[in-house]
Amino acid sequence: MLLKAFVIIALLFAVTFAGVTLYGTFRWEAGTQALRDHLETSRVSVQPQIVHFDEINGLPAPVQRYLRKTLQDGQLMVTGVHMRHRGTFNMSQTTEQWKPFSSDQQVITQRPGFDWNGRVTVLPGVPVLVHDAYIAGEGILHAALFGLFSLANIRGTGEVARGQLMRFFAEAAWYPTALLPSQGIHWEAAGDRSAQATLTEGDIRITMLFTFNEQDLIESVQAEARGRTVGSKVIPTPWKGHFWNYREHSGMQIPLEGEVAWMLPEGAKPYWRGRITEIIYEFAR
Repeated sequence: MLLKAFVIIALLFAVTFAGVTLYGTFRWEAGTQALRDHLETSRVSVQPQIVHFDEINGLPAPVQRYLRKTLQDGQLMVTGVHMRHRGTFNMSQTTEQWKPFSSDQQVITQRPGFDWNGRVTVLPGVPVLVHDAYIAGEGILHAALFGLFSLANIRGTGEVARGQLMRFFAEAAWYPTALLPSQGIHWEAAGDRSAQATLTEGDIRITMLFTFNEQDLIESVQAEARGRTVGSKVIPTPWKGHFWNYREHSGMQIPLEGEVAWMLPEGAKPYWRGRITEIIYEFAR
């Protein structure tokens, strides 16, 4: 009798668990579609539509070398990107609690915007779904257990927007035509293998340090301060991304792997490590 009751309870739990998972996934996918639709409506025409190397004359030497190596004179401008990633995400601010994730990301280059839709498996069968986005000048961070129970839900046009635009800028190694001066980027020399780049989007102005490796490709991107959530507080913290494993794709040199870290007084604290498993470009036409 007890065994029968146990079996019934186990079955009820399994059915309930499956129902919550399916309903959460359905709700999350609907929200993702709404965000992607909003992202698409914010898109504007990219001008010029063709890369002209004339515009990079006069830029700092490492930037010229990078753009000439990764792009082709006369190629079409990138207007959008769809990427898929796999990797690990550190769920803890203080310890090493790396959990596997998979994600897909939609990017438009003008007006700058993206939506990263991630699935982090915190326990077998227990996902946290995450939207990290910058859309029409608004920053968004939404994380929910099973896609239903919010763990974080932050959005706005202040510091959260600044932080998300910073991510868009740092990830331009994946859509390098966005780093051309004609796309609103101002470059200043900072060393033999580095340069400061500034992006202005509405009321937000961001400057980041780009460092190039011996192959003249982007090795790292660093910001003096990006908002780091610690408990209920957002603390400006130095932030750095590394890129490697470059391959040619659609006529451009892009990195397939990367890592992102907070640069704390005691040292670097990586929290994202991933690789691209698929990337599809949209070009001006």
